[in-house]
Amino acid sequence: MTSPELTFADLQIHPSVLQAVGDVGYETPSAIQAATIPAMLAGSDVVGLAQTGTGKTAAFAIPILSKIDTASRATQALVLAPTRELALQVAEAFGRYGAHLPQINVLPIYGGSSYGPQLAGLKRGAQIVVGTPGRVIDHLEKGRLDLSHLDYLVLDEADEMLQMGFAEDVERILADTPEYKQVALFSATMPPAIRKITTKYLHDPVEVTVKAKTATAENISQRYIQVSGPRKMDALTRVLEVEPFEAMIVFVRTKQATEEVAERLKARGFAAAAINGDIPQAQRERTIAALKNGDIDILIATDVAARGLDVERISHVLNYDIPQDTESYVHRIGRTGRAGRSGNALLFVTPRERHLLRSIEKATRSTLIEAELPSVEDVNAQRVAKFRDSISEALDAPGIDLFRRLIEDYERDNDVTMADIAAALAVQSRDGEEFLMVEPPPEKRRERPERSAKPDRKPREGLATYRISVGKRHKVGPGHIVGAIANEGGLHRSEFGHITIRPDFSLVELPAKLPKKTLKALENTRISGVKINLQPDRGPAKSRRKTP
Repeated sequence: MTSPELTFADLQIHPSVLQAVGDVGYETPSAIQAATIPAMLAGSDVVGLAQTGTGKTAAFAIPILSKIDTASRATQALVLAPTRELALQVAEAFGRYGAHLPQINVLPIYGGSSYGPQLAGLKRGAQIVVGTPGRVIDHLEKGRLDLSHLDYLVLDEADEMLQMGFAEDVERILADTPEYKQVALFSATMPPAIRKITTKYLHDPVEVTVKAKTATAENISQRYIQVSGPRKMDALTRVLEVEPFEAMIVFVRTKQATEEVAERLKARGFAAAAINGDIPQAQRERTIAALKNGDIDILIATDVAARGLDVERISHVLNYDIPQDTESYVHRIGRTGRAGRSGNALLFVTPRERHLLRSIEKATRSTLIEAELPSVEDVNAQRVAKFRDSISEALDAPGIDLFRRLIEDYERDNDVTMADIAAALAVQSRDGEEFLMVEPPPEKRRERPERSAKPDRKPREGLATYRISVGKRHKVGPGHIVGAIANEGGLHRSEFGHITIRPDFSLVELPAKLPKKTLKALENTRISGVKINLQPDRGPAKSRRKTP
């Protein structure tokens, strides 16, 4: 266990590395760092059983950098990672923690990209190489990578590497390294194949097992929407139009689905792109760069394709297809809420998949809040608001004077009102597309009537329905409501029940007997600048009569 008083300064790491760790803002090591760093500094082999998000990269990077010989150009450390994204992420981490070391060179090598920069880096000499197994073997076989002076070898996410078919490559690389080296292996699970590698290639390793207190981060709001399979695209479109987001990853189950969903979204006017294992590396790099710089806002991905993807502007993760195992769910939603920011995770659940939802809640020890599918009225209110905003923006656009004269001439010559001309131009800009959404025909399946009855649902035992004075028109989502009330009122996310967001107000299920201290704290709470005015709800019928 990590002592609260333990700091990185207590771990006897190199002063220059300690300075860089301080620059990053780290003070207290995580559990895996506190256990692994001293063991590696002492020269022991290490087997670390830890999930993503426990800080394992720093756990092996810091001790390796503390012991590396910067005076030598020989490759002294090799880190194997399953994907290009993870290799780059690990290499960047080494760069950060080694920022104050003189003449340290870290080189990422991976498949699907130009050999030129990698060959130049190997020729210059890199004390630390981070690579994917296939490209490492390629360089070894061509004599461009010399591991004869290797002192440290790390297998990162070893179970993922084996699952992706790299078992023979990993063994081949291990066989080409010196017998006397320090090995660290990190894996979320310990299947027989991983145990075999540890027995064969590691010498009396120190085993470190770290289980996160909660498998999912506290700063990620988790919600689910019940929707039938045929209606998923309609549901996704509604969410994208109503939910405020910066960038989003939409996870699907198959490579084919990434292309299909991306194409359908682009046809609806969204800036979306697909990423999967069949996409050429150059295109993959362009797509991720476009996501980072804002040229695209929505990435449709499979689990493996998004492994190691770290883009700070991803505010939302949406599970279009529910994952079959809880580990995938944790990895998926871990793509948001990065660098201490808050994140949002949404999950589409069909009626037959509710058992998978329960499994996720049980394994992650968290309760997902059920969210209402945005209504047609919600979508159309957003479309009207965006249309009005676009007019306001265009009024300040350059060249408006020219078009004003042209329209005034048209008005005079044709005796047509300015309003009719503006409406005609708006219709022209739509290029035949319908502006307002219409309600789709009801499904014949039985679950649809049950969903329509949701607004009149009774709160679960111990909860009561409260009304707050913010809604869709204030551009709020469930994440804003939960975050504000939880932070100001001292409530935990698990104490929230169902949330229904109307155009002008919202209904929130909270503990029936809120303490006076909590009610007092919430008196002046604001969301989007509007005081929430928390009050017990007086009944759904009365609430609905006030809804426009």
